Amino acid sequence: MTKILMVLTSHDQLGNTGHKTGFWLEEFAAPYYVFKDAGVDITVASPLGGQPPLDPKSDDPSAQTPATERFKADAAAQAVLASTHTLASVSAADFDAVFYPGGHGPLWDLAEDAKSIALIEAMLAAGKPVATVCHAPGVLRHPKNADGTSVVAGKAVTGFTNTEEAAVGLTDVVPFLVEDMLQANGGSYSKVADWQPYVVADGLLITGQNPASSEPVAQALLKHLA
Repeated sequence: MTKILMVLTSHDQLGNTGHKTGFWLEEFAAPYYVFKDAGVDITVASPLGGQPPLDPKSDDPSAQTPATERFKADAAAQAVLASTHTLASVSAADFDAVFYPGGHGPLWDLAEDAKSIALIEAMLAAGKPVATVCHAPGVLRHPKNADGTSVVAGKAVTGFTNTEEAAVGLTDVVPFLVEDMLQANGGSYSKVADWQPYVVADGLLITGQNPASSEPVAQALLKHLA
């Protein structure tokens, strides 16, 4: 059975704004059900373990999708989310792939988390795919290849755009802009119109631009694994 690790943020503070952040519900729920319906064995982890913080804006009625509605009616899935493993307790050796949902939270904790960085490096070194969507490509900021180069150097990638960040009014709040970081690290960054689904797969890296891309990224990951 295919085993996929999903890694969520534990960070709930939106910079110094006094507002909450966390993971984006749709970006967890949609891939979760793509994997579950395909018979994948799913493990969910986060830096602190337990219940990861949900970005309250992703709970707005306007942000709901069939996947989020399904999740809200799924007690078993809610129990999985409420009891995530700690990142320190999981090993790349035990999984076929890793998937990082977005939300703004990962820019603060997962992007800088030594365990997450080591996990991504170990997965790629073992020839296993790493999939990220929306803000989660931010977790690719520090992982390096064996030769010391960035894992995104020379790779076709996408992620939340500068214009999308401006549209949600957080350009000056986030610790870094995903689009700028991917380009600064040598990634061959591309994008489509704001809020439209867009997935880029290059070797072991699969990236999606925004929330609308979460399900297509999960499908691209399954296709890669097949």
